[in-house]
Amino acid sequence: MSSKAPLRIASVNVNGVRAAFRKGMGEWLDGRGVDILALQEVRASTEDLEGLLGPDWNILHDPATAKGRAGVALASRDRAHIHRVELGAAEFDSAGRWLEADYEVNGTVVTVVSTYVHSGEADTPKQEEKWKFLDAMSERLPELAKHSDYALVLGDLNVGHQKLDIKNWKGNVKRSGFLPRERAYFDRFLGPAGEQVEGADGSTGTGLGWVDVGRQSVGEAEGPYTWWSWRGQAFDNDTGWRIDYHLATPALAAVATNYTVDRAEAYDKRWSDHAPVVVDYAL
Repeated sequence: MSSKAPLRIASVNVNGVRAAFRKGMGEWLDGRGVDILALQEVRASTEDLEGLLGPDWNILHDPATAKGRAGVALASRDRAHIHRVELGAAEFDSAGRWLEADYEVNGTVVTVVSTYVHSGEADTPKQEEKWKFLDAMSERLPELAKHSDYALVLGDLNVGHQKLDIKNWKGNVKRSGFLPRERAYFDRFLGPAGEQVEGADGSTGTGLGWVDVGRQSVGEAEGPYTWWSWRGQAFDNDTGWRIDYHLATPALAAVATNYTVDRAEAYDKRWSDHAPVVVDYAL
């Protein structure tokens, strides 16, 4: 990718890419000028993705072990130089949840990750899998930062980091997605590099120095939310969660502009329960 225009990167949990395209995702994508697209919950085959996106996109896809579940992808206007899907211990099944690729942009290597963290469920085996995944992320993030000054982790991370990230946070402190122990991982991910950080659960750990581009862009404001339940009036009342992120290394965060959540105009115009998160990076 050699354009001097900013690199536009979008991330969205499509909640099944075939259904999303039936409901209008293609029209959104056609008009958005995206250079790199990170998808989560693809729930389709690579052939499906290629057919839907068309020949102008180079596609990397890591499907889940179980058919019709999870699945992450990266689509770009230019080919990736290398990609990786390993995360965590060998016996840990991260298939369909972590996909890395290196792209060369104006002579700079940019590492992009599309990831889909488990939704979890407090005090169940599903939550144990989520802890394992967050532990694996904790190990991988410093390696990514060492690999490239310009690294970006995109996706549905299924954790609201702060009270500002959930409309009804008081009612969710015992639910997966806003558990203090989950939020403490994000305190460490986003804490000053090398410094001791106190987590939301009272634990202490070493800050990894990553930057939440969304929070950097909007400051101490509520939201903007990226996910709303299909049920009830959640969307109409903007009772949402901000759980879709661009987490960047400091050098990349420093050149981020135009952070936008592409919230649908109306409930019946939605093609996923998540909204795309789009950012320009001036490289």
